[in-house]
Amino acid sequence: MRVLGFMSGTSLDAVDMAVLETDGVAILGFGPAGERKLSPQTRAVVQDATDQARRWPRGADAPTVFADAARAVADEHLAAAQEFLAANGMTPSDLDLVGFHGQTVHHERPTAERVGRTVQLGDGERLARGLGVPVAFDFRTADVAAGGEGAPLAPIYHAARAKASGLEAPLAVLNLGGVANVTLIPPDEGELMAFDTGPANGMIDLWVQSKTEARFDQDGRFAGAGRVDETALAALLAHPYFRVSGPKSLDRYDFPFDPVAHLSLEDGAATLTAFTAESVALGLRACAPAPRAMIVSGGGRLNPVLMDAIRARSGAEVLLAEEAGWRGDAIEAEAFAYLAARTLAGLPISFPGTTGVAAPMTGGRIARP
Repeated sequence: MRVLGFMSGTSLDAVDMAVLETDGVAILGFGPAGERKLSPQTRAVVQDATDQARRWPRGADAPTVFADAARAVADEHLAAAQEFLAANGMTPSDLDLVGFHGQTVHHERPTAERVGRTVQLGDGERLARGLGVPVAFDFRTADVAAGGEGAPLAPIYHAARAKASGLEAPLAVLNLGGVANVTLIPPDEGELMAFDTGPANGMIDLWVQSKTEARFDQDGRFAGAGRVDETALAALLAHPYFRVSGPKSLDRYDFPFDPVAHLSLEDGAATLTAFTAESVALGLRACAPAPRAMIVSGGGRLNPVLMDAIRARSGAEVLLAEEAGWRGDAIEAEAFAYLAARTLAGLPISFPGTTGVAAPMTGGRIARP
């Protein structure tokens, strides 16, 4: 099948798109990839939905803004797809399927007392009607209802991508989005292991946004001009999340800013950057067998200060996605194209070692035009 995958991360920056040729098992070819920046209107309604989701009591009706945001997200993806396909000499009729992650506005990991709660907004039926192509969506709900973490979901794609590249295991794949997650691909096609290691760009972005008009620390300039506050770093690393073994997952708002609240813009950025790097290093130390190398994708790989800190602390050979021949900005979009194909084929998308479910699970729903 030729599948268009979408991903829009919690940074609310852009819709990423990639076309993948796959049967849900093998990767058979790569089509074009690209992005379209989110409109200010969509960003505003999604941010409102995110803010209301953080105050949303369990058992209460969903905030009414969720429906508005779901429509806006679907329309944003429809416009992105139409522009993207036209720019690449394609039409929707060239596609067999679409993988639509939607926009995460809330994520709570499960506890011993209750199942988790995760919300990805996006009207899959509306998008299917608009494109005239079947849309796979709602990938996380079934896993969470079964007691799983609901994240990360890309590991099965990471394993397929590594196999297609002929890379030698054990291998780690690190995605640096709002949250950082790592996949350990073991030798001999053993069980995948994956979990969120901690924050990636999310806390740094929020810190910079609270102090400046910028949306992120471009090229790590603020962090590079600052000094790591070791006391604040130790306080951040004392969070109980780091005492829990994987599988485990995070929301970008799960860590308080209290330890860095007194710091300057630059020192706060430096400390939060070191926090991301050290939490990645802690995650790698939990991987067994230790990976030979780690491939890094996601927006954080473009921050040289963060990458230098990860290299210094990780103890593994660190490769940017492009150095492995991968499309670093498209990995997540490719992953949801792949997961869409697996959903249509009835193949599992989450696993005991990746989300903590009891057995490999299918997931997602198919909306038809």
